[in-house]
Amino acid sequence: MMSAQTSRTLVALHAHPDDEALLTSGTMARAAAQGHRVVLVIATDGALGLAADSYGSKGAELAATRHREVRASAEALGVARVVELGYADSGSGPEVFPDPAGQVRFVRVPLDEAAERVRDVLLEEDADVLLTYDRNGGYGHRDHVRVHEVGARAAELAAERGHRVRVLEATIPRDAICRAIDLAAKVYRFPPEFDRSSFDRAFSARAEVTHRISVRRQIGAKRSSMRAHASQASADDGDRTLGMLLKIPRPLYDLVFGREWYRDPALPAGSPIRHDIFEDLS
Repeated sequence: MMSAQTSRTLVALHAHPDDEALLTSGTMARAAAQGHRVVLVIATDGALGLAADSYGSKGAELAATRHREVRASAEALGVARVVELGYADSGSGPEVFPDPAGQVRFVRVPLDEAAERVRDVLLEEDADVLLTYDRNGGYGHRDHVRVHEVGARAAELAAERGHRVRVLEATIPRDAICRAIDLAAKVYRFPPEFDRSSFDRAFSARAEVTHRISVRRQIGAKRSSMRAHASQASADDGDRTLGMLLKIPRPLYDLVFGREWYRDPALPAGSPIRHDIFEDLS
């Protein structure tokens, strides 16, 4: 059992329900298993996510489904608290839709307004580490880019209050993900909306990665987190990317998802790789 002196608090900021499952769920489960406190912050309601009609049409019905799914994911990972900021999903199409009644699309929320809400969580929780996304927002979704901006600003605002938090940007080395996708494609056919070429310019260069975290022992929790988001695994015309990934056989799945990567913007590129997100915290 971990002593009170060494217990830490991890806050993971994500754009939509299900985003935590792919990039940081193993790290979250590992921290929880080690006795640390884990808090999940979700920026949007996910109401514009693609889903089969059986999960509800876009809007309040789908948002309610995704609310239940993220709670189930959090339970599987050992998350102690879930905070849903309640902003409207900004969508991934060429244009941002008008704001729904009573809500504001996440990308339209003033930066400091959203950042102050995240800062308040950091202060309430006495957070040690904040997980966000890299500057590309991973694969470039506008809400993911906004999470990068909001997370960085929230850490600045917390520092102004005398509380410093380590920011780690969840990412994947481009060459690693491209190699994994090409390997998986030999066994499975990805859905039509999957754009393989987009990954050639997504995420981060390997030289920028500062943390490589082994999550092999948490692979069961990670799969449970992914399975919890059933609405995002299928569409009316077949499986979506999440559904296809869950069909990968365990040995290959463990190889693809057994590590998670982060970039610490406070460290120079080419720094020695760390293997613990809490390493060297004072």
